Amino acid sequence: MVAVTSWGRLSSADHLVASLRSRFDAGEVIKATKPGIAYGMGRSYGDACLNPGGVLWETRGLDRFIRIDIERGRLVCEAGVLLRDIQEMTIARGWILPVTPGTQLVTVGGAIANDIHGKNHHSRGSFGDHILGLTLLRTDGEVIECGPHLRREWFCATVGGVGLTGLILTAEIQLQRVSGPWLNAETIPYQSLDEFFELADGSSSEWEHTVSWFDCVSGAGRGLFIRGNYVDVSSGPEPSGRSISVPVLPPVSVVNALTLRAFNSGYFNIGRLRAGCSVVHYESFFYPLDSILKWNRIYGPKGFFQYQCVVPRLAAKEAIADILKAIAKSGLGSFLAVLKTFGNRESQGMLSFPCHGVTLALDFPNKGKNTELLFNRLDAIVGEAGGRLYLAKDARMTRSFFEATYPRFQEFLTYRDPGVSSAMSRRLMGY
Repeated sequence: MVAVTSWGRLSSADHLVASLRSRFDAGEVIKATKPGIAYGMGRSYGDACLNPGGVLWETRGLDRFIRIDIERGRLVCEAGVLLRDIQEMTIARGWILPVTPGTQLVTVGGAIANDIHGKNHHSRGSFGDHILGLTLLRTDGEVIECGPHLRREWFCATVGGVGLTGLILTAEIQLQRVSGPWLNAETIPYQSLDEFFELADGSSSEWEHTVSWFDCVSGAGRGLFIRGNYVDVSSGPEPSGRSISVPVLPPVSVVNALTLRAFNSGYFNIGRLRAGCSVVHYESFFYPLDSILKWNRIYGPKGFFQYQCVVPRLAAKEAIADILKAIAKSGLGSFLAVLKTFGNRESQGMLSFPCHGVTLALDFPNKGKNTELLFNRLDAIVGEAGGRLYLAKDARMTRSFFEATYPRFQEFLTYRDPGVSSAMSRRLMGY
């Protein structure tokens, strides 16, 4: 038994870890050790990738590239391959992953199971929109080949299905053609939520990638709007290749009222001074936190929650304003507060998170009852607006809230693999 935690470090529990090394004998392993859940890099913030007292099927050994069609940009690989490794291999050949989250240190299987999204949902959708097919291994030994046009119901259950339909073995991914690894990026300071929505709406047709950091402490609704497009240049800045690490776990969280106010004020003012356009490398643009190893330690031994919600576009202005008021009233706050828009397109997965609207993601140190009281208030705002929470980030949503906000969950249950179980599935679905 090995102590395992997720990225939020909210708990550490013993697990029996079964490492998968070959897709050809993975069926024997999972059949002999079920019930279990797939575990890649453990970058889910809550309990989607945990199975306390039970089995984790570690998938990082399934890391082989199977074939690539350079002419058409189609890659077939095993589910344990990292997004970083794909991009390092394909970028020199003129291709890149069309959708990635804020870290590239996640596996292909994890990206599918959580139907991850990036800064370009309005233009490219989510990760599942670029999966041409996948191989799903059930714990009874059945192998299911599925895709958008092959056994589509299994595909839609597995994309965004948080690993509960079986073990993803392989996937075929449609890559995006790019002229090189650089983007033309522009940073624009704004002073209110109204300005944010004007910038978001005005950028969606001309800019592929848009995202906003905002100051959730000042109460003014100010922030930094960032947008970018791939650019055809012969050369540009390269990533430094250097990284720093949070070397130790501090005895208490370094995120508190004093540091939050200082950080948010400093970050906004530095961003305002650096506003304008510049050419940047894709790694610097998409994954700034990947250069800070073990940054989750800054929240101390009690860990942290990420609260990520989406609210429909028509209700977004009022709901986001109410959320900010609730946070200010609570006295809590976040270093990492991200606000961005989702396009008007239907997600592939039955349990996919994105919908036409605005998504807000915030990190909060675990302060026990005070944090829970704030989250209950935020849940009420999100629920009243017709929104929902992101399963990949969740660690405490109630079963009733899940059922009320994911309308296809009953349909999804018919595709559950009875030999797959996680702490999240038991919390939200009973087993």
